[in-house]
Amino acid sequence: MKKGFWIIPVILVITTSSAGYFSSPEVGYSPSGGSTIDPSVQQYSRSPQGYGRHEETSYFYDRLSPYGNWIYLNPFGYVWIPRHMGYRWRPYSDGHWVWTDYGWTWISDQEWGDIPFHYGRWGWDNDIGWFWVPGTVWGPAWVTWRSNDQYMGWAPLPPGVEFRAGMNFNSLSINIPLNFWVFIQGPHFQDQDLNPYVLPFERNQTIVNYTSMHNNIYTRNDRIINEGIGLDEVRRITGRAVLRYGLQDAQQPGRTRVVGQEVQIFRPAIRQNEAAKPKVYLNRDQARQELAPARVFDPQGQQSINTQAAAVQRRQIEEKRLLELSQAQEIKNMQQKRDEEALRLRDASEKAKVNRAYEAKISDLKKNHAVESQQMTDRHKNDAEQVKKVKQAPPGKRKKINQE
Repeated sequence: MKKGFWIIPVILVITTSSAGYFSSPEVGYSPSGGSTIDPSVQQYSRSPQGYGRHEETSYFYDRLSPYGNWIYLNPFGYVWIPRHMGYRWRPYSDGHWVWTDYGWTWISDQEWGDIPFHYGRWGWDNDIGWFWVPGTVWGPAWVTWRSNDQYMGWAPLPPGVEFRAGMNFNSLSINIPLNFWVFIQGPHFQDQDLNPYVLPFERNQTIVNYTSMHNNIYTRNDRIINEGIGLDEVRRITGRAVLRYGLQDAQQPGRTRVVGQEVQIFRPAIRQNEAAKPKVYLNRDQARQELAPARVFDPQGQQSINTQAAAVQRRQIEEKRLLELSQAQEIKNMQQKRDEEALRLRDASEKAKVNRAYEAKISDLKKNHAVESQQMTDRHKNDAEQVKKVKQAPPGKRKKINQE
């Protein structure tokens, strides 16, 4: 596969790429073949709203260095990769959502989460994995959404998606790679810890096909708002009221806190400084050697290898359970729709027609489920073999094995 980067075509609607997690085209490839935005031009304009403190882009370099590695990556410049994020981590997967005056606002569980989930964009590269491209505009969450009666999901906006105050963001179309989506069963959407409910990414293709897109980012009263999934839908699916939180500027950087009905988050106004750069950074080849992005787990982390290996095994067991439960619920939901539709009909021939149509749909759905299950089984097997190799290898050879 040719190495490259995701570039975002601007068309009329937001779409989702059918590429898989490991086989997806790399950043810079335009799946639709349409016109593209140059992703090196990260001119996220300044937000009109005021902030309590002013910084420049060098602040990002200093603030995030203790938690990850800065890499020089064409055509984006300096990008950041978090370290020690666990088995098959994805952006916007560790934390929860709250509704504020800015719409759906992401509350990250990470100490550094006040920056990469509220400024800039996330991208994926087959060599170095997930990376964050700095941007200067603060937002409650730079994601787009999908949902139906069973699922709610969100995906980070990829590099190259530009936002300017006053622009009609809804008119843009962004090709979202399948592996960007984070889906959960809808009733858990307002839970305080969403990570245990994140479905394995093998489920994404089927769920995308059965969900609708919600792309509601705009400015109102000098605020960037991400309304995403409507409040009425969230109330109906979760069976809970949606609490409204105020947003309060924290005086110091750190983990975002929810205190009473206030979200306390540090969000300085950022000025672009083209001359700034990280004190320490890697090039692409160094990053591939040092970070081994395709690794199952990080043997250089703070936890022991045995502890990390056990965490991989636990997560695989949980993924299998989540996959099977969500698949079974999909079949049940479709059977229920069939029965409800047939119940409304009096003509026997029409009922038979409806039953045949739904049986065909259910049959296709079961075939998709079988493919998903096999894909996940293969991934789990490969990952378990990788863990075994790393555990058995002498310390000096573990990194090399984990890069294979």
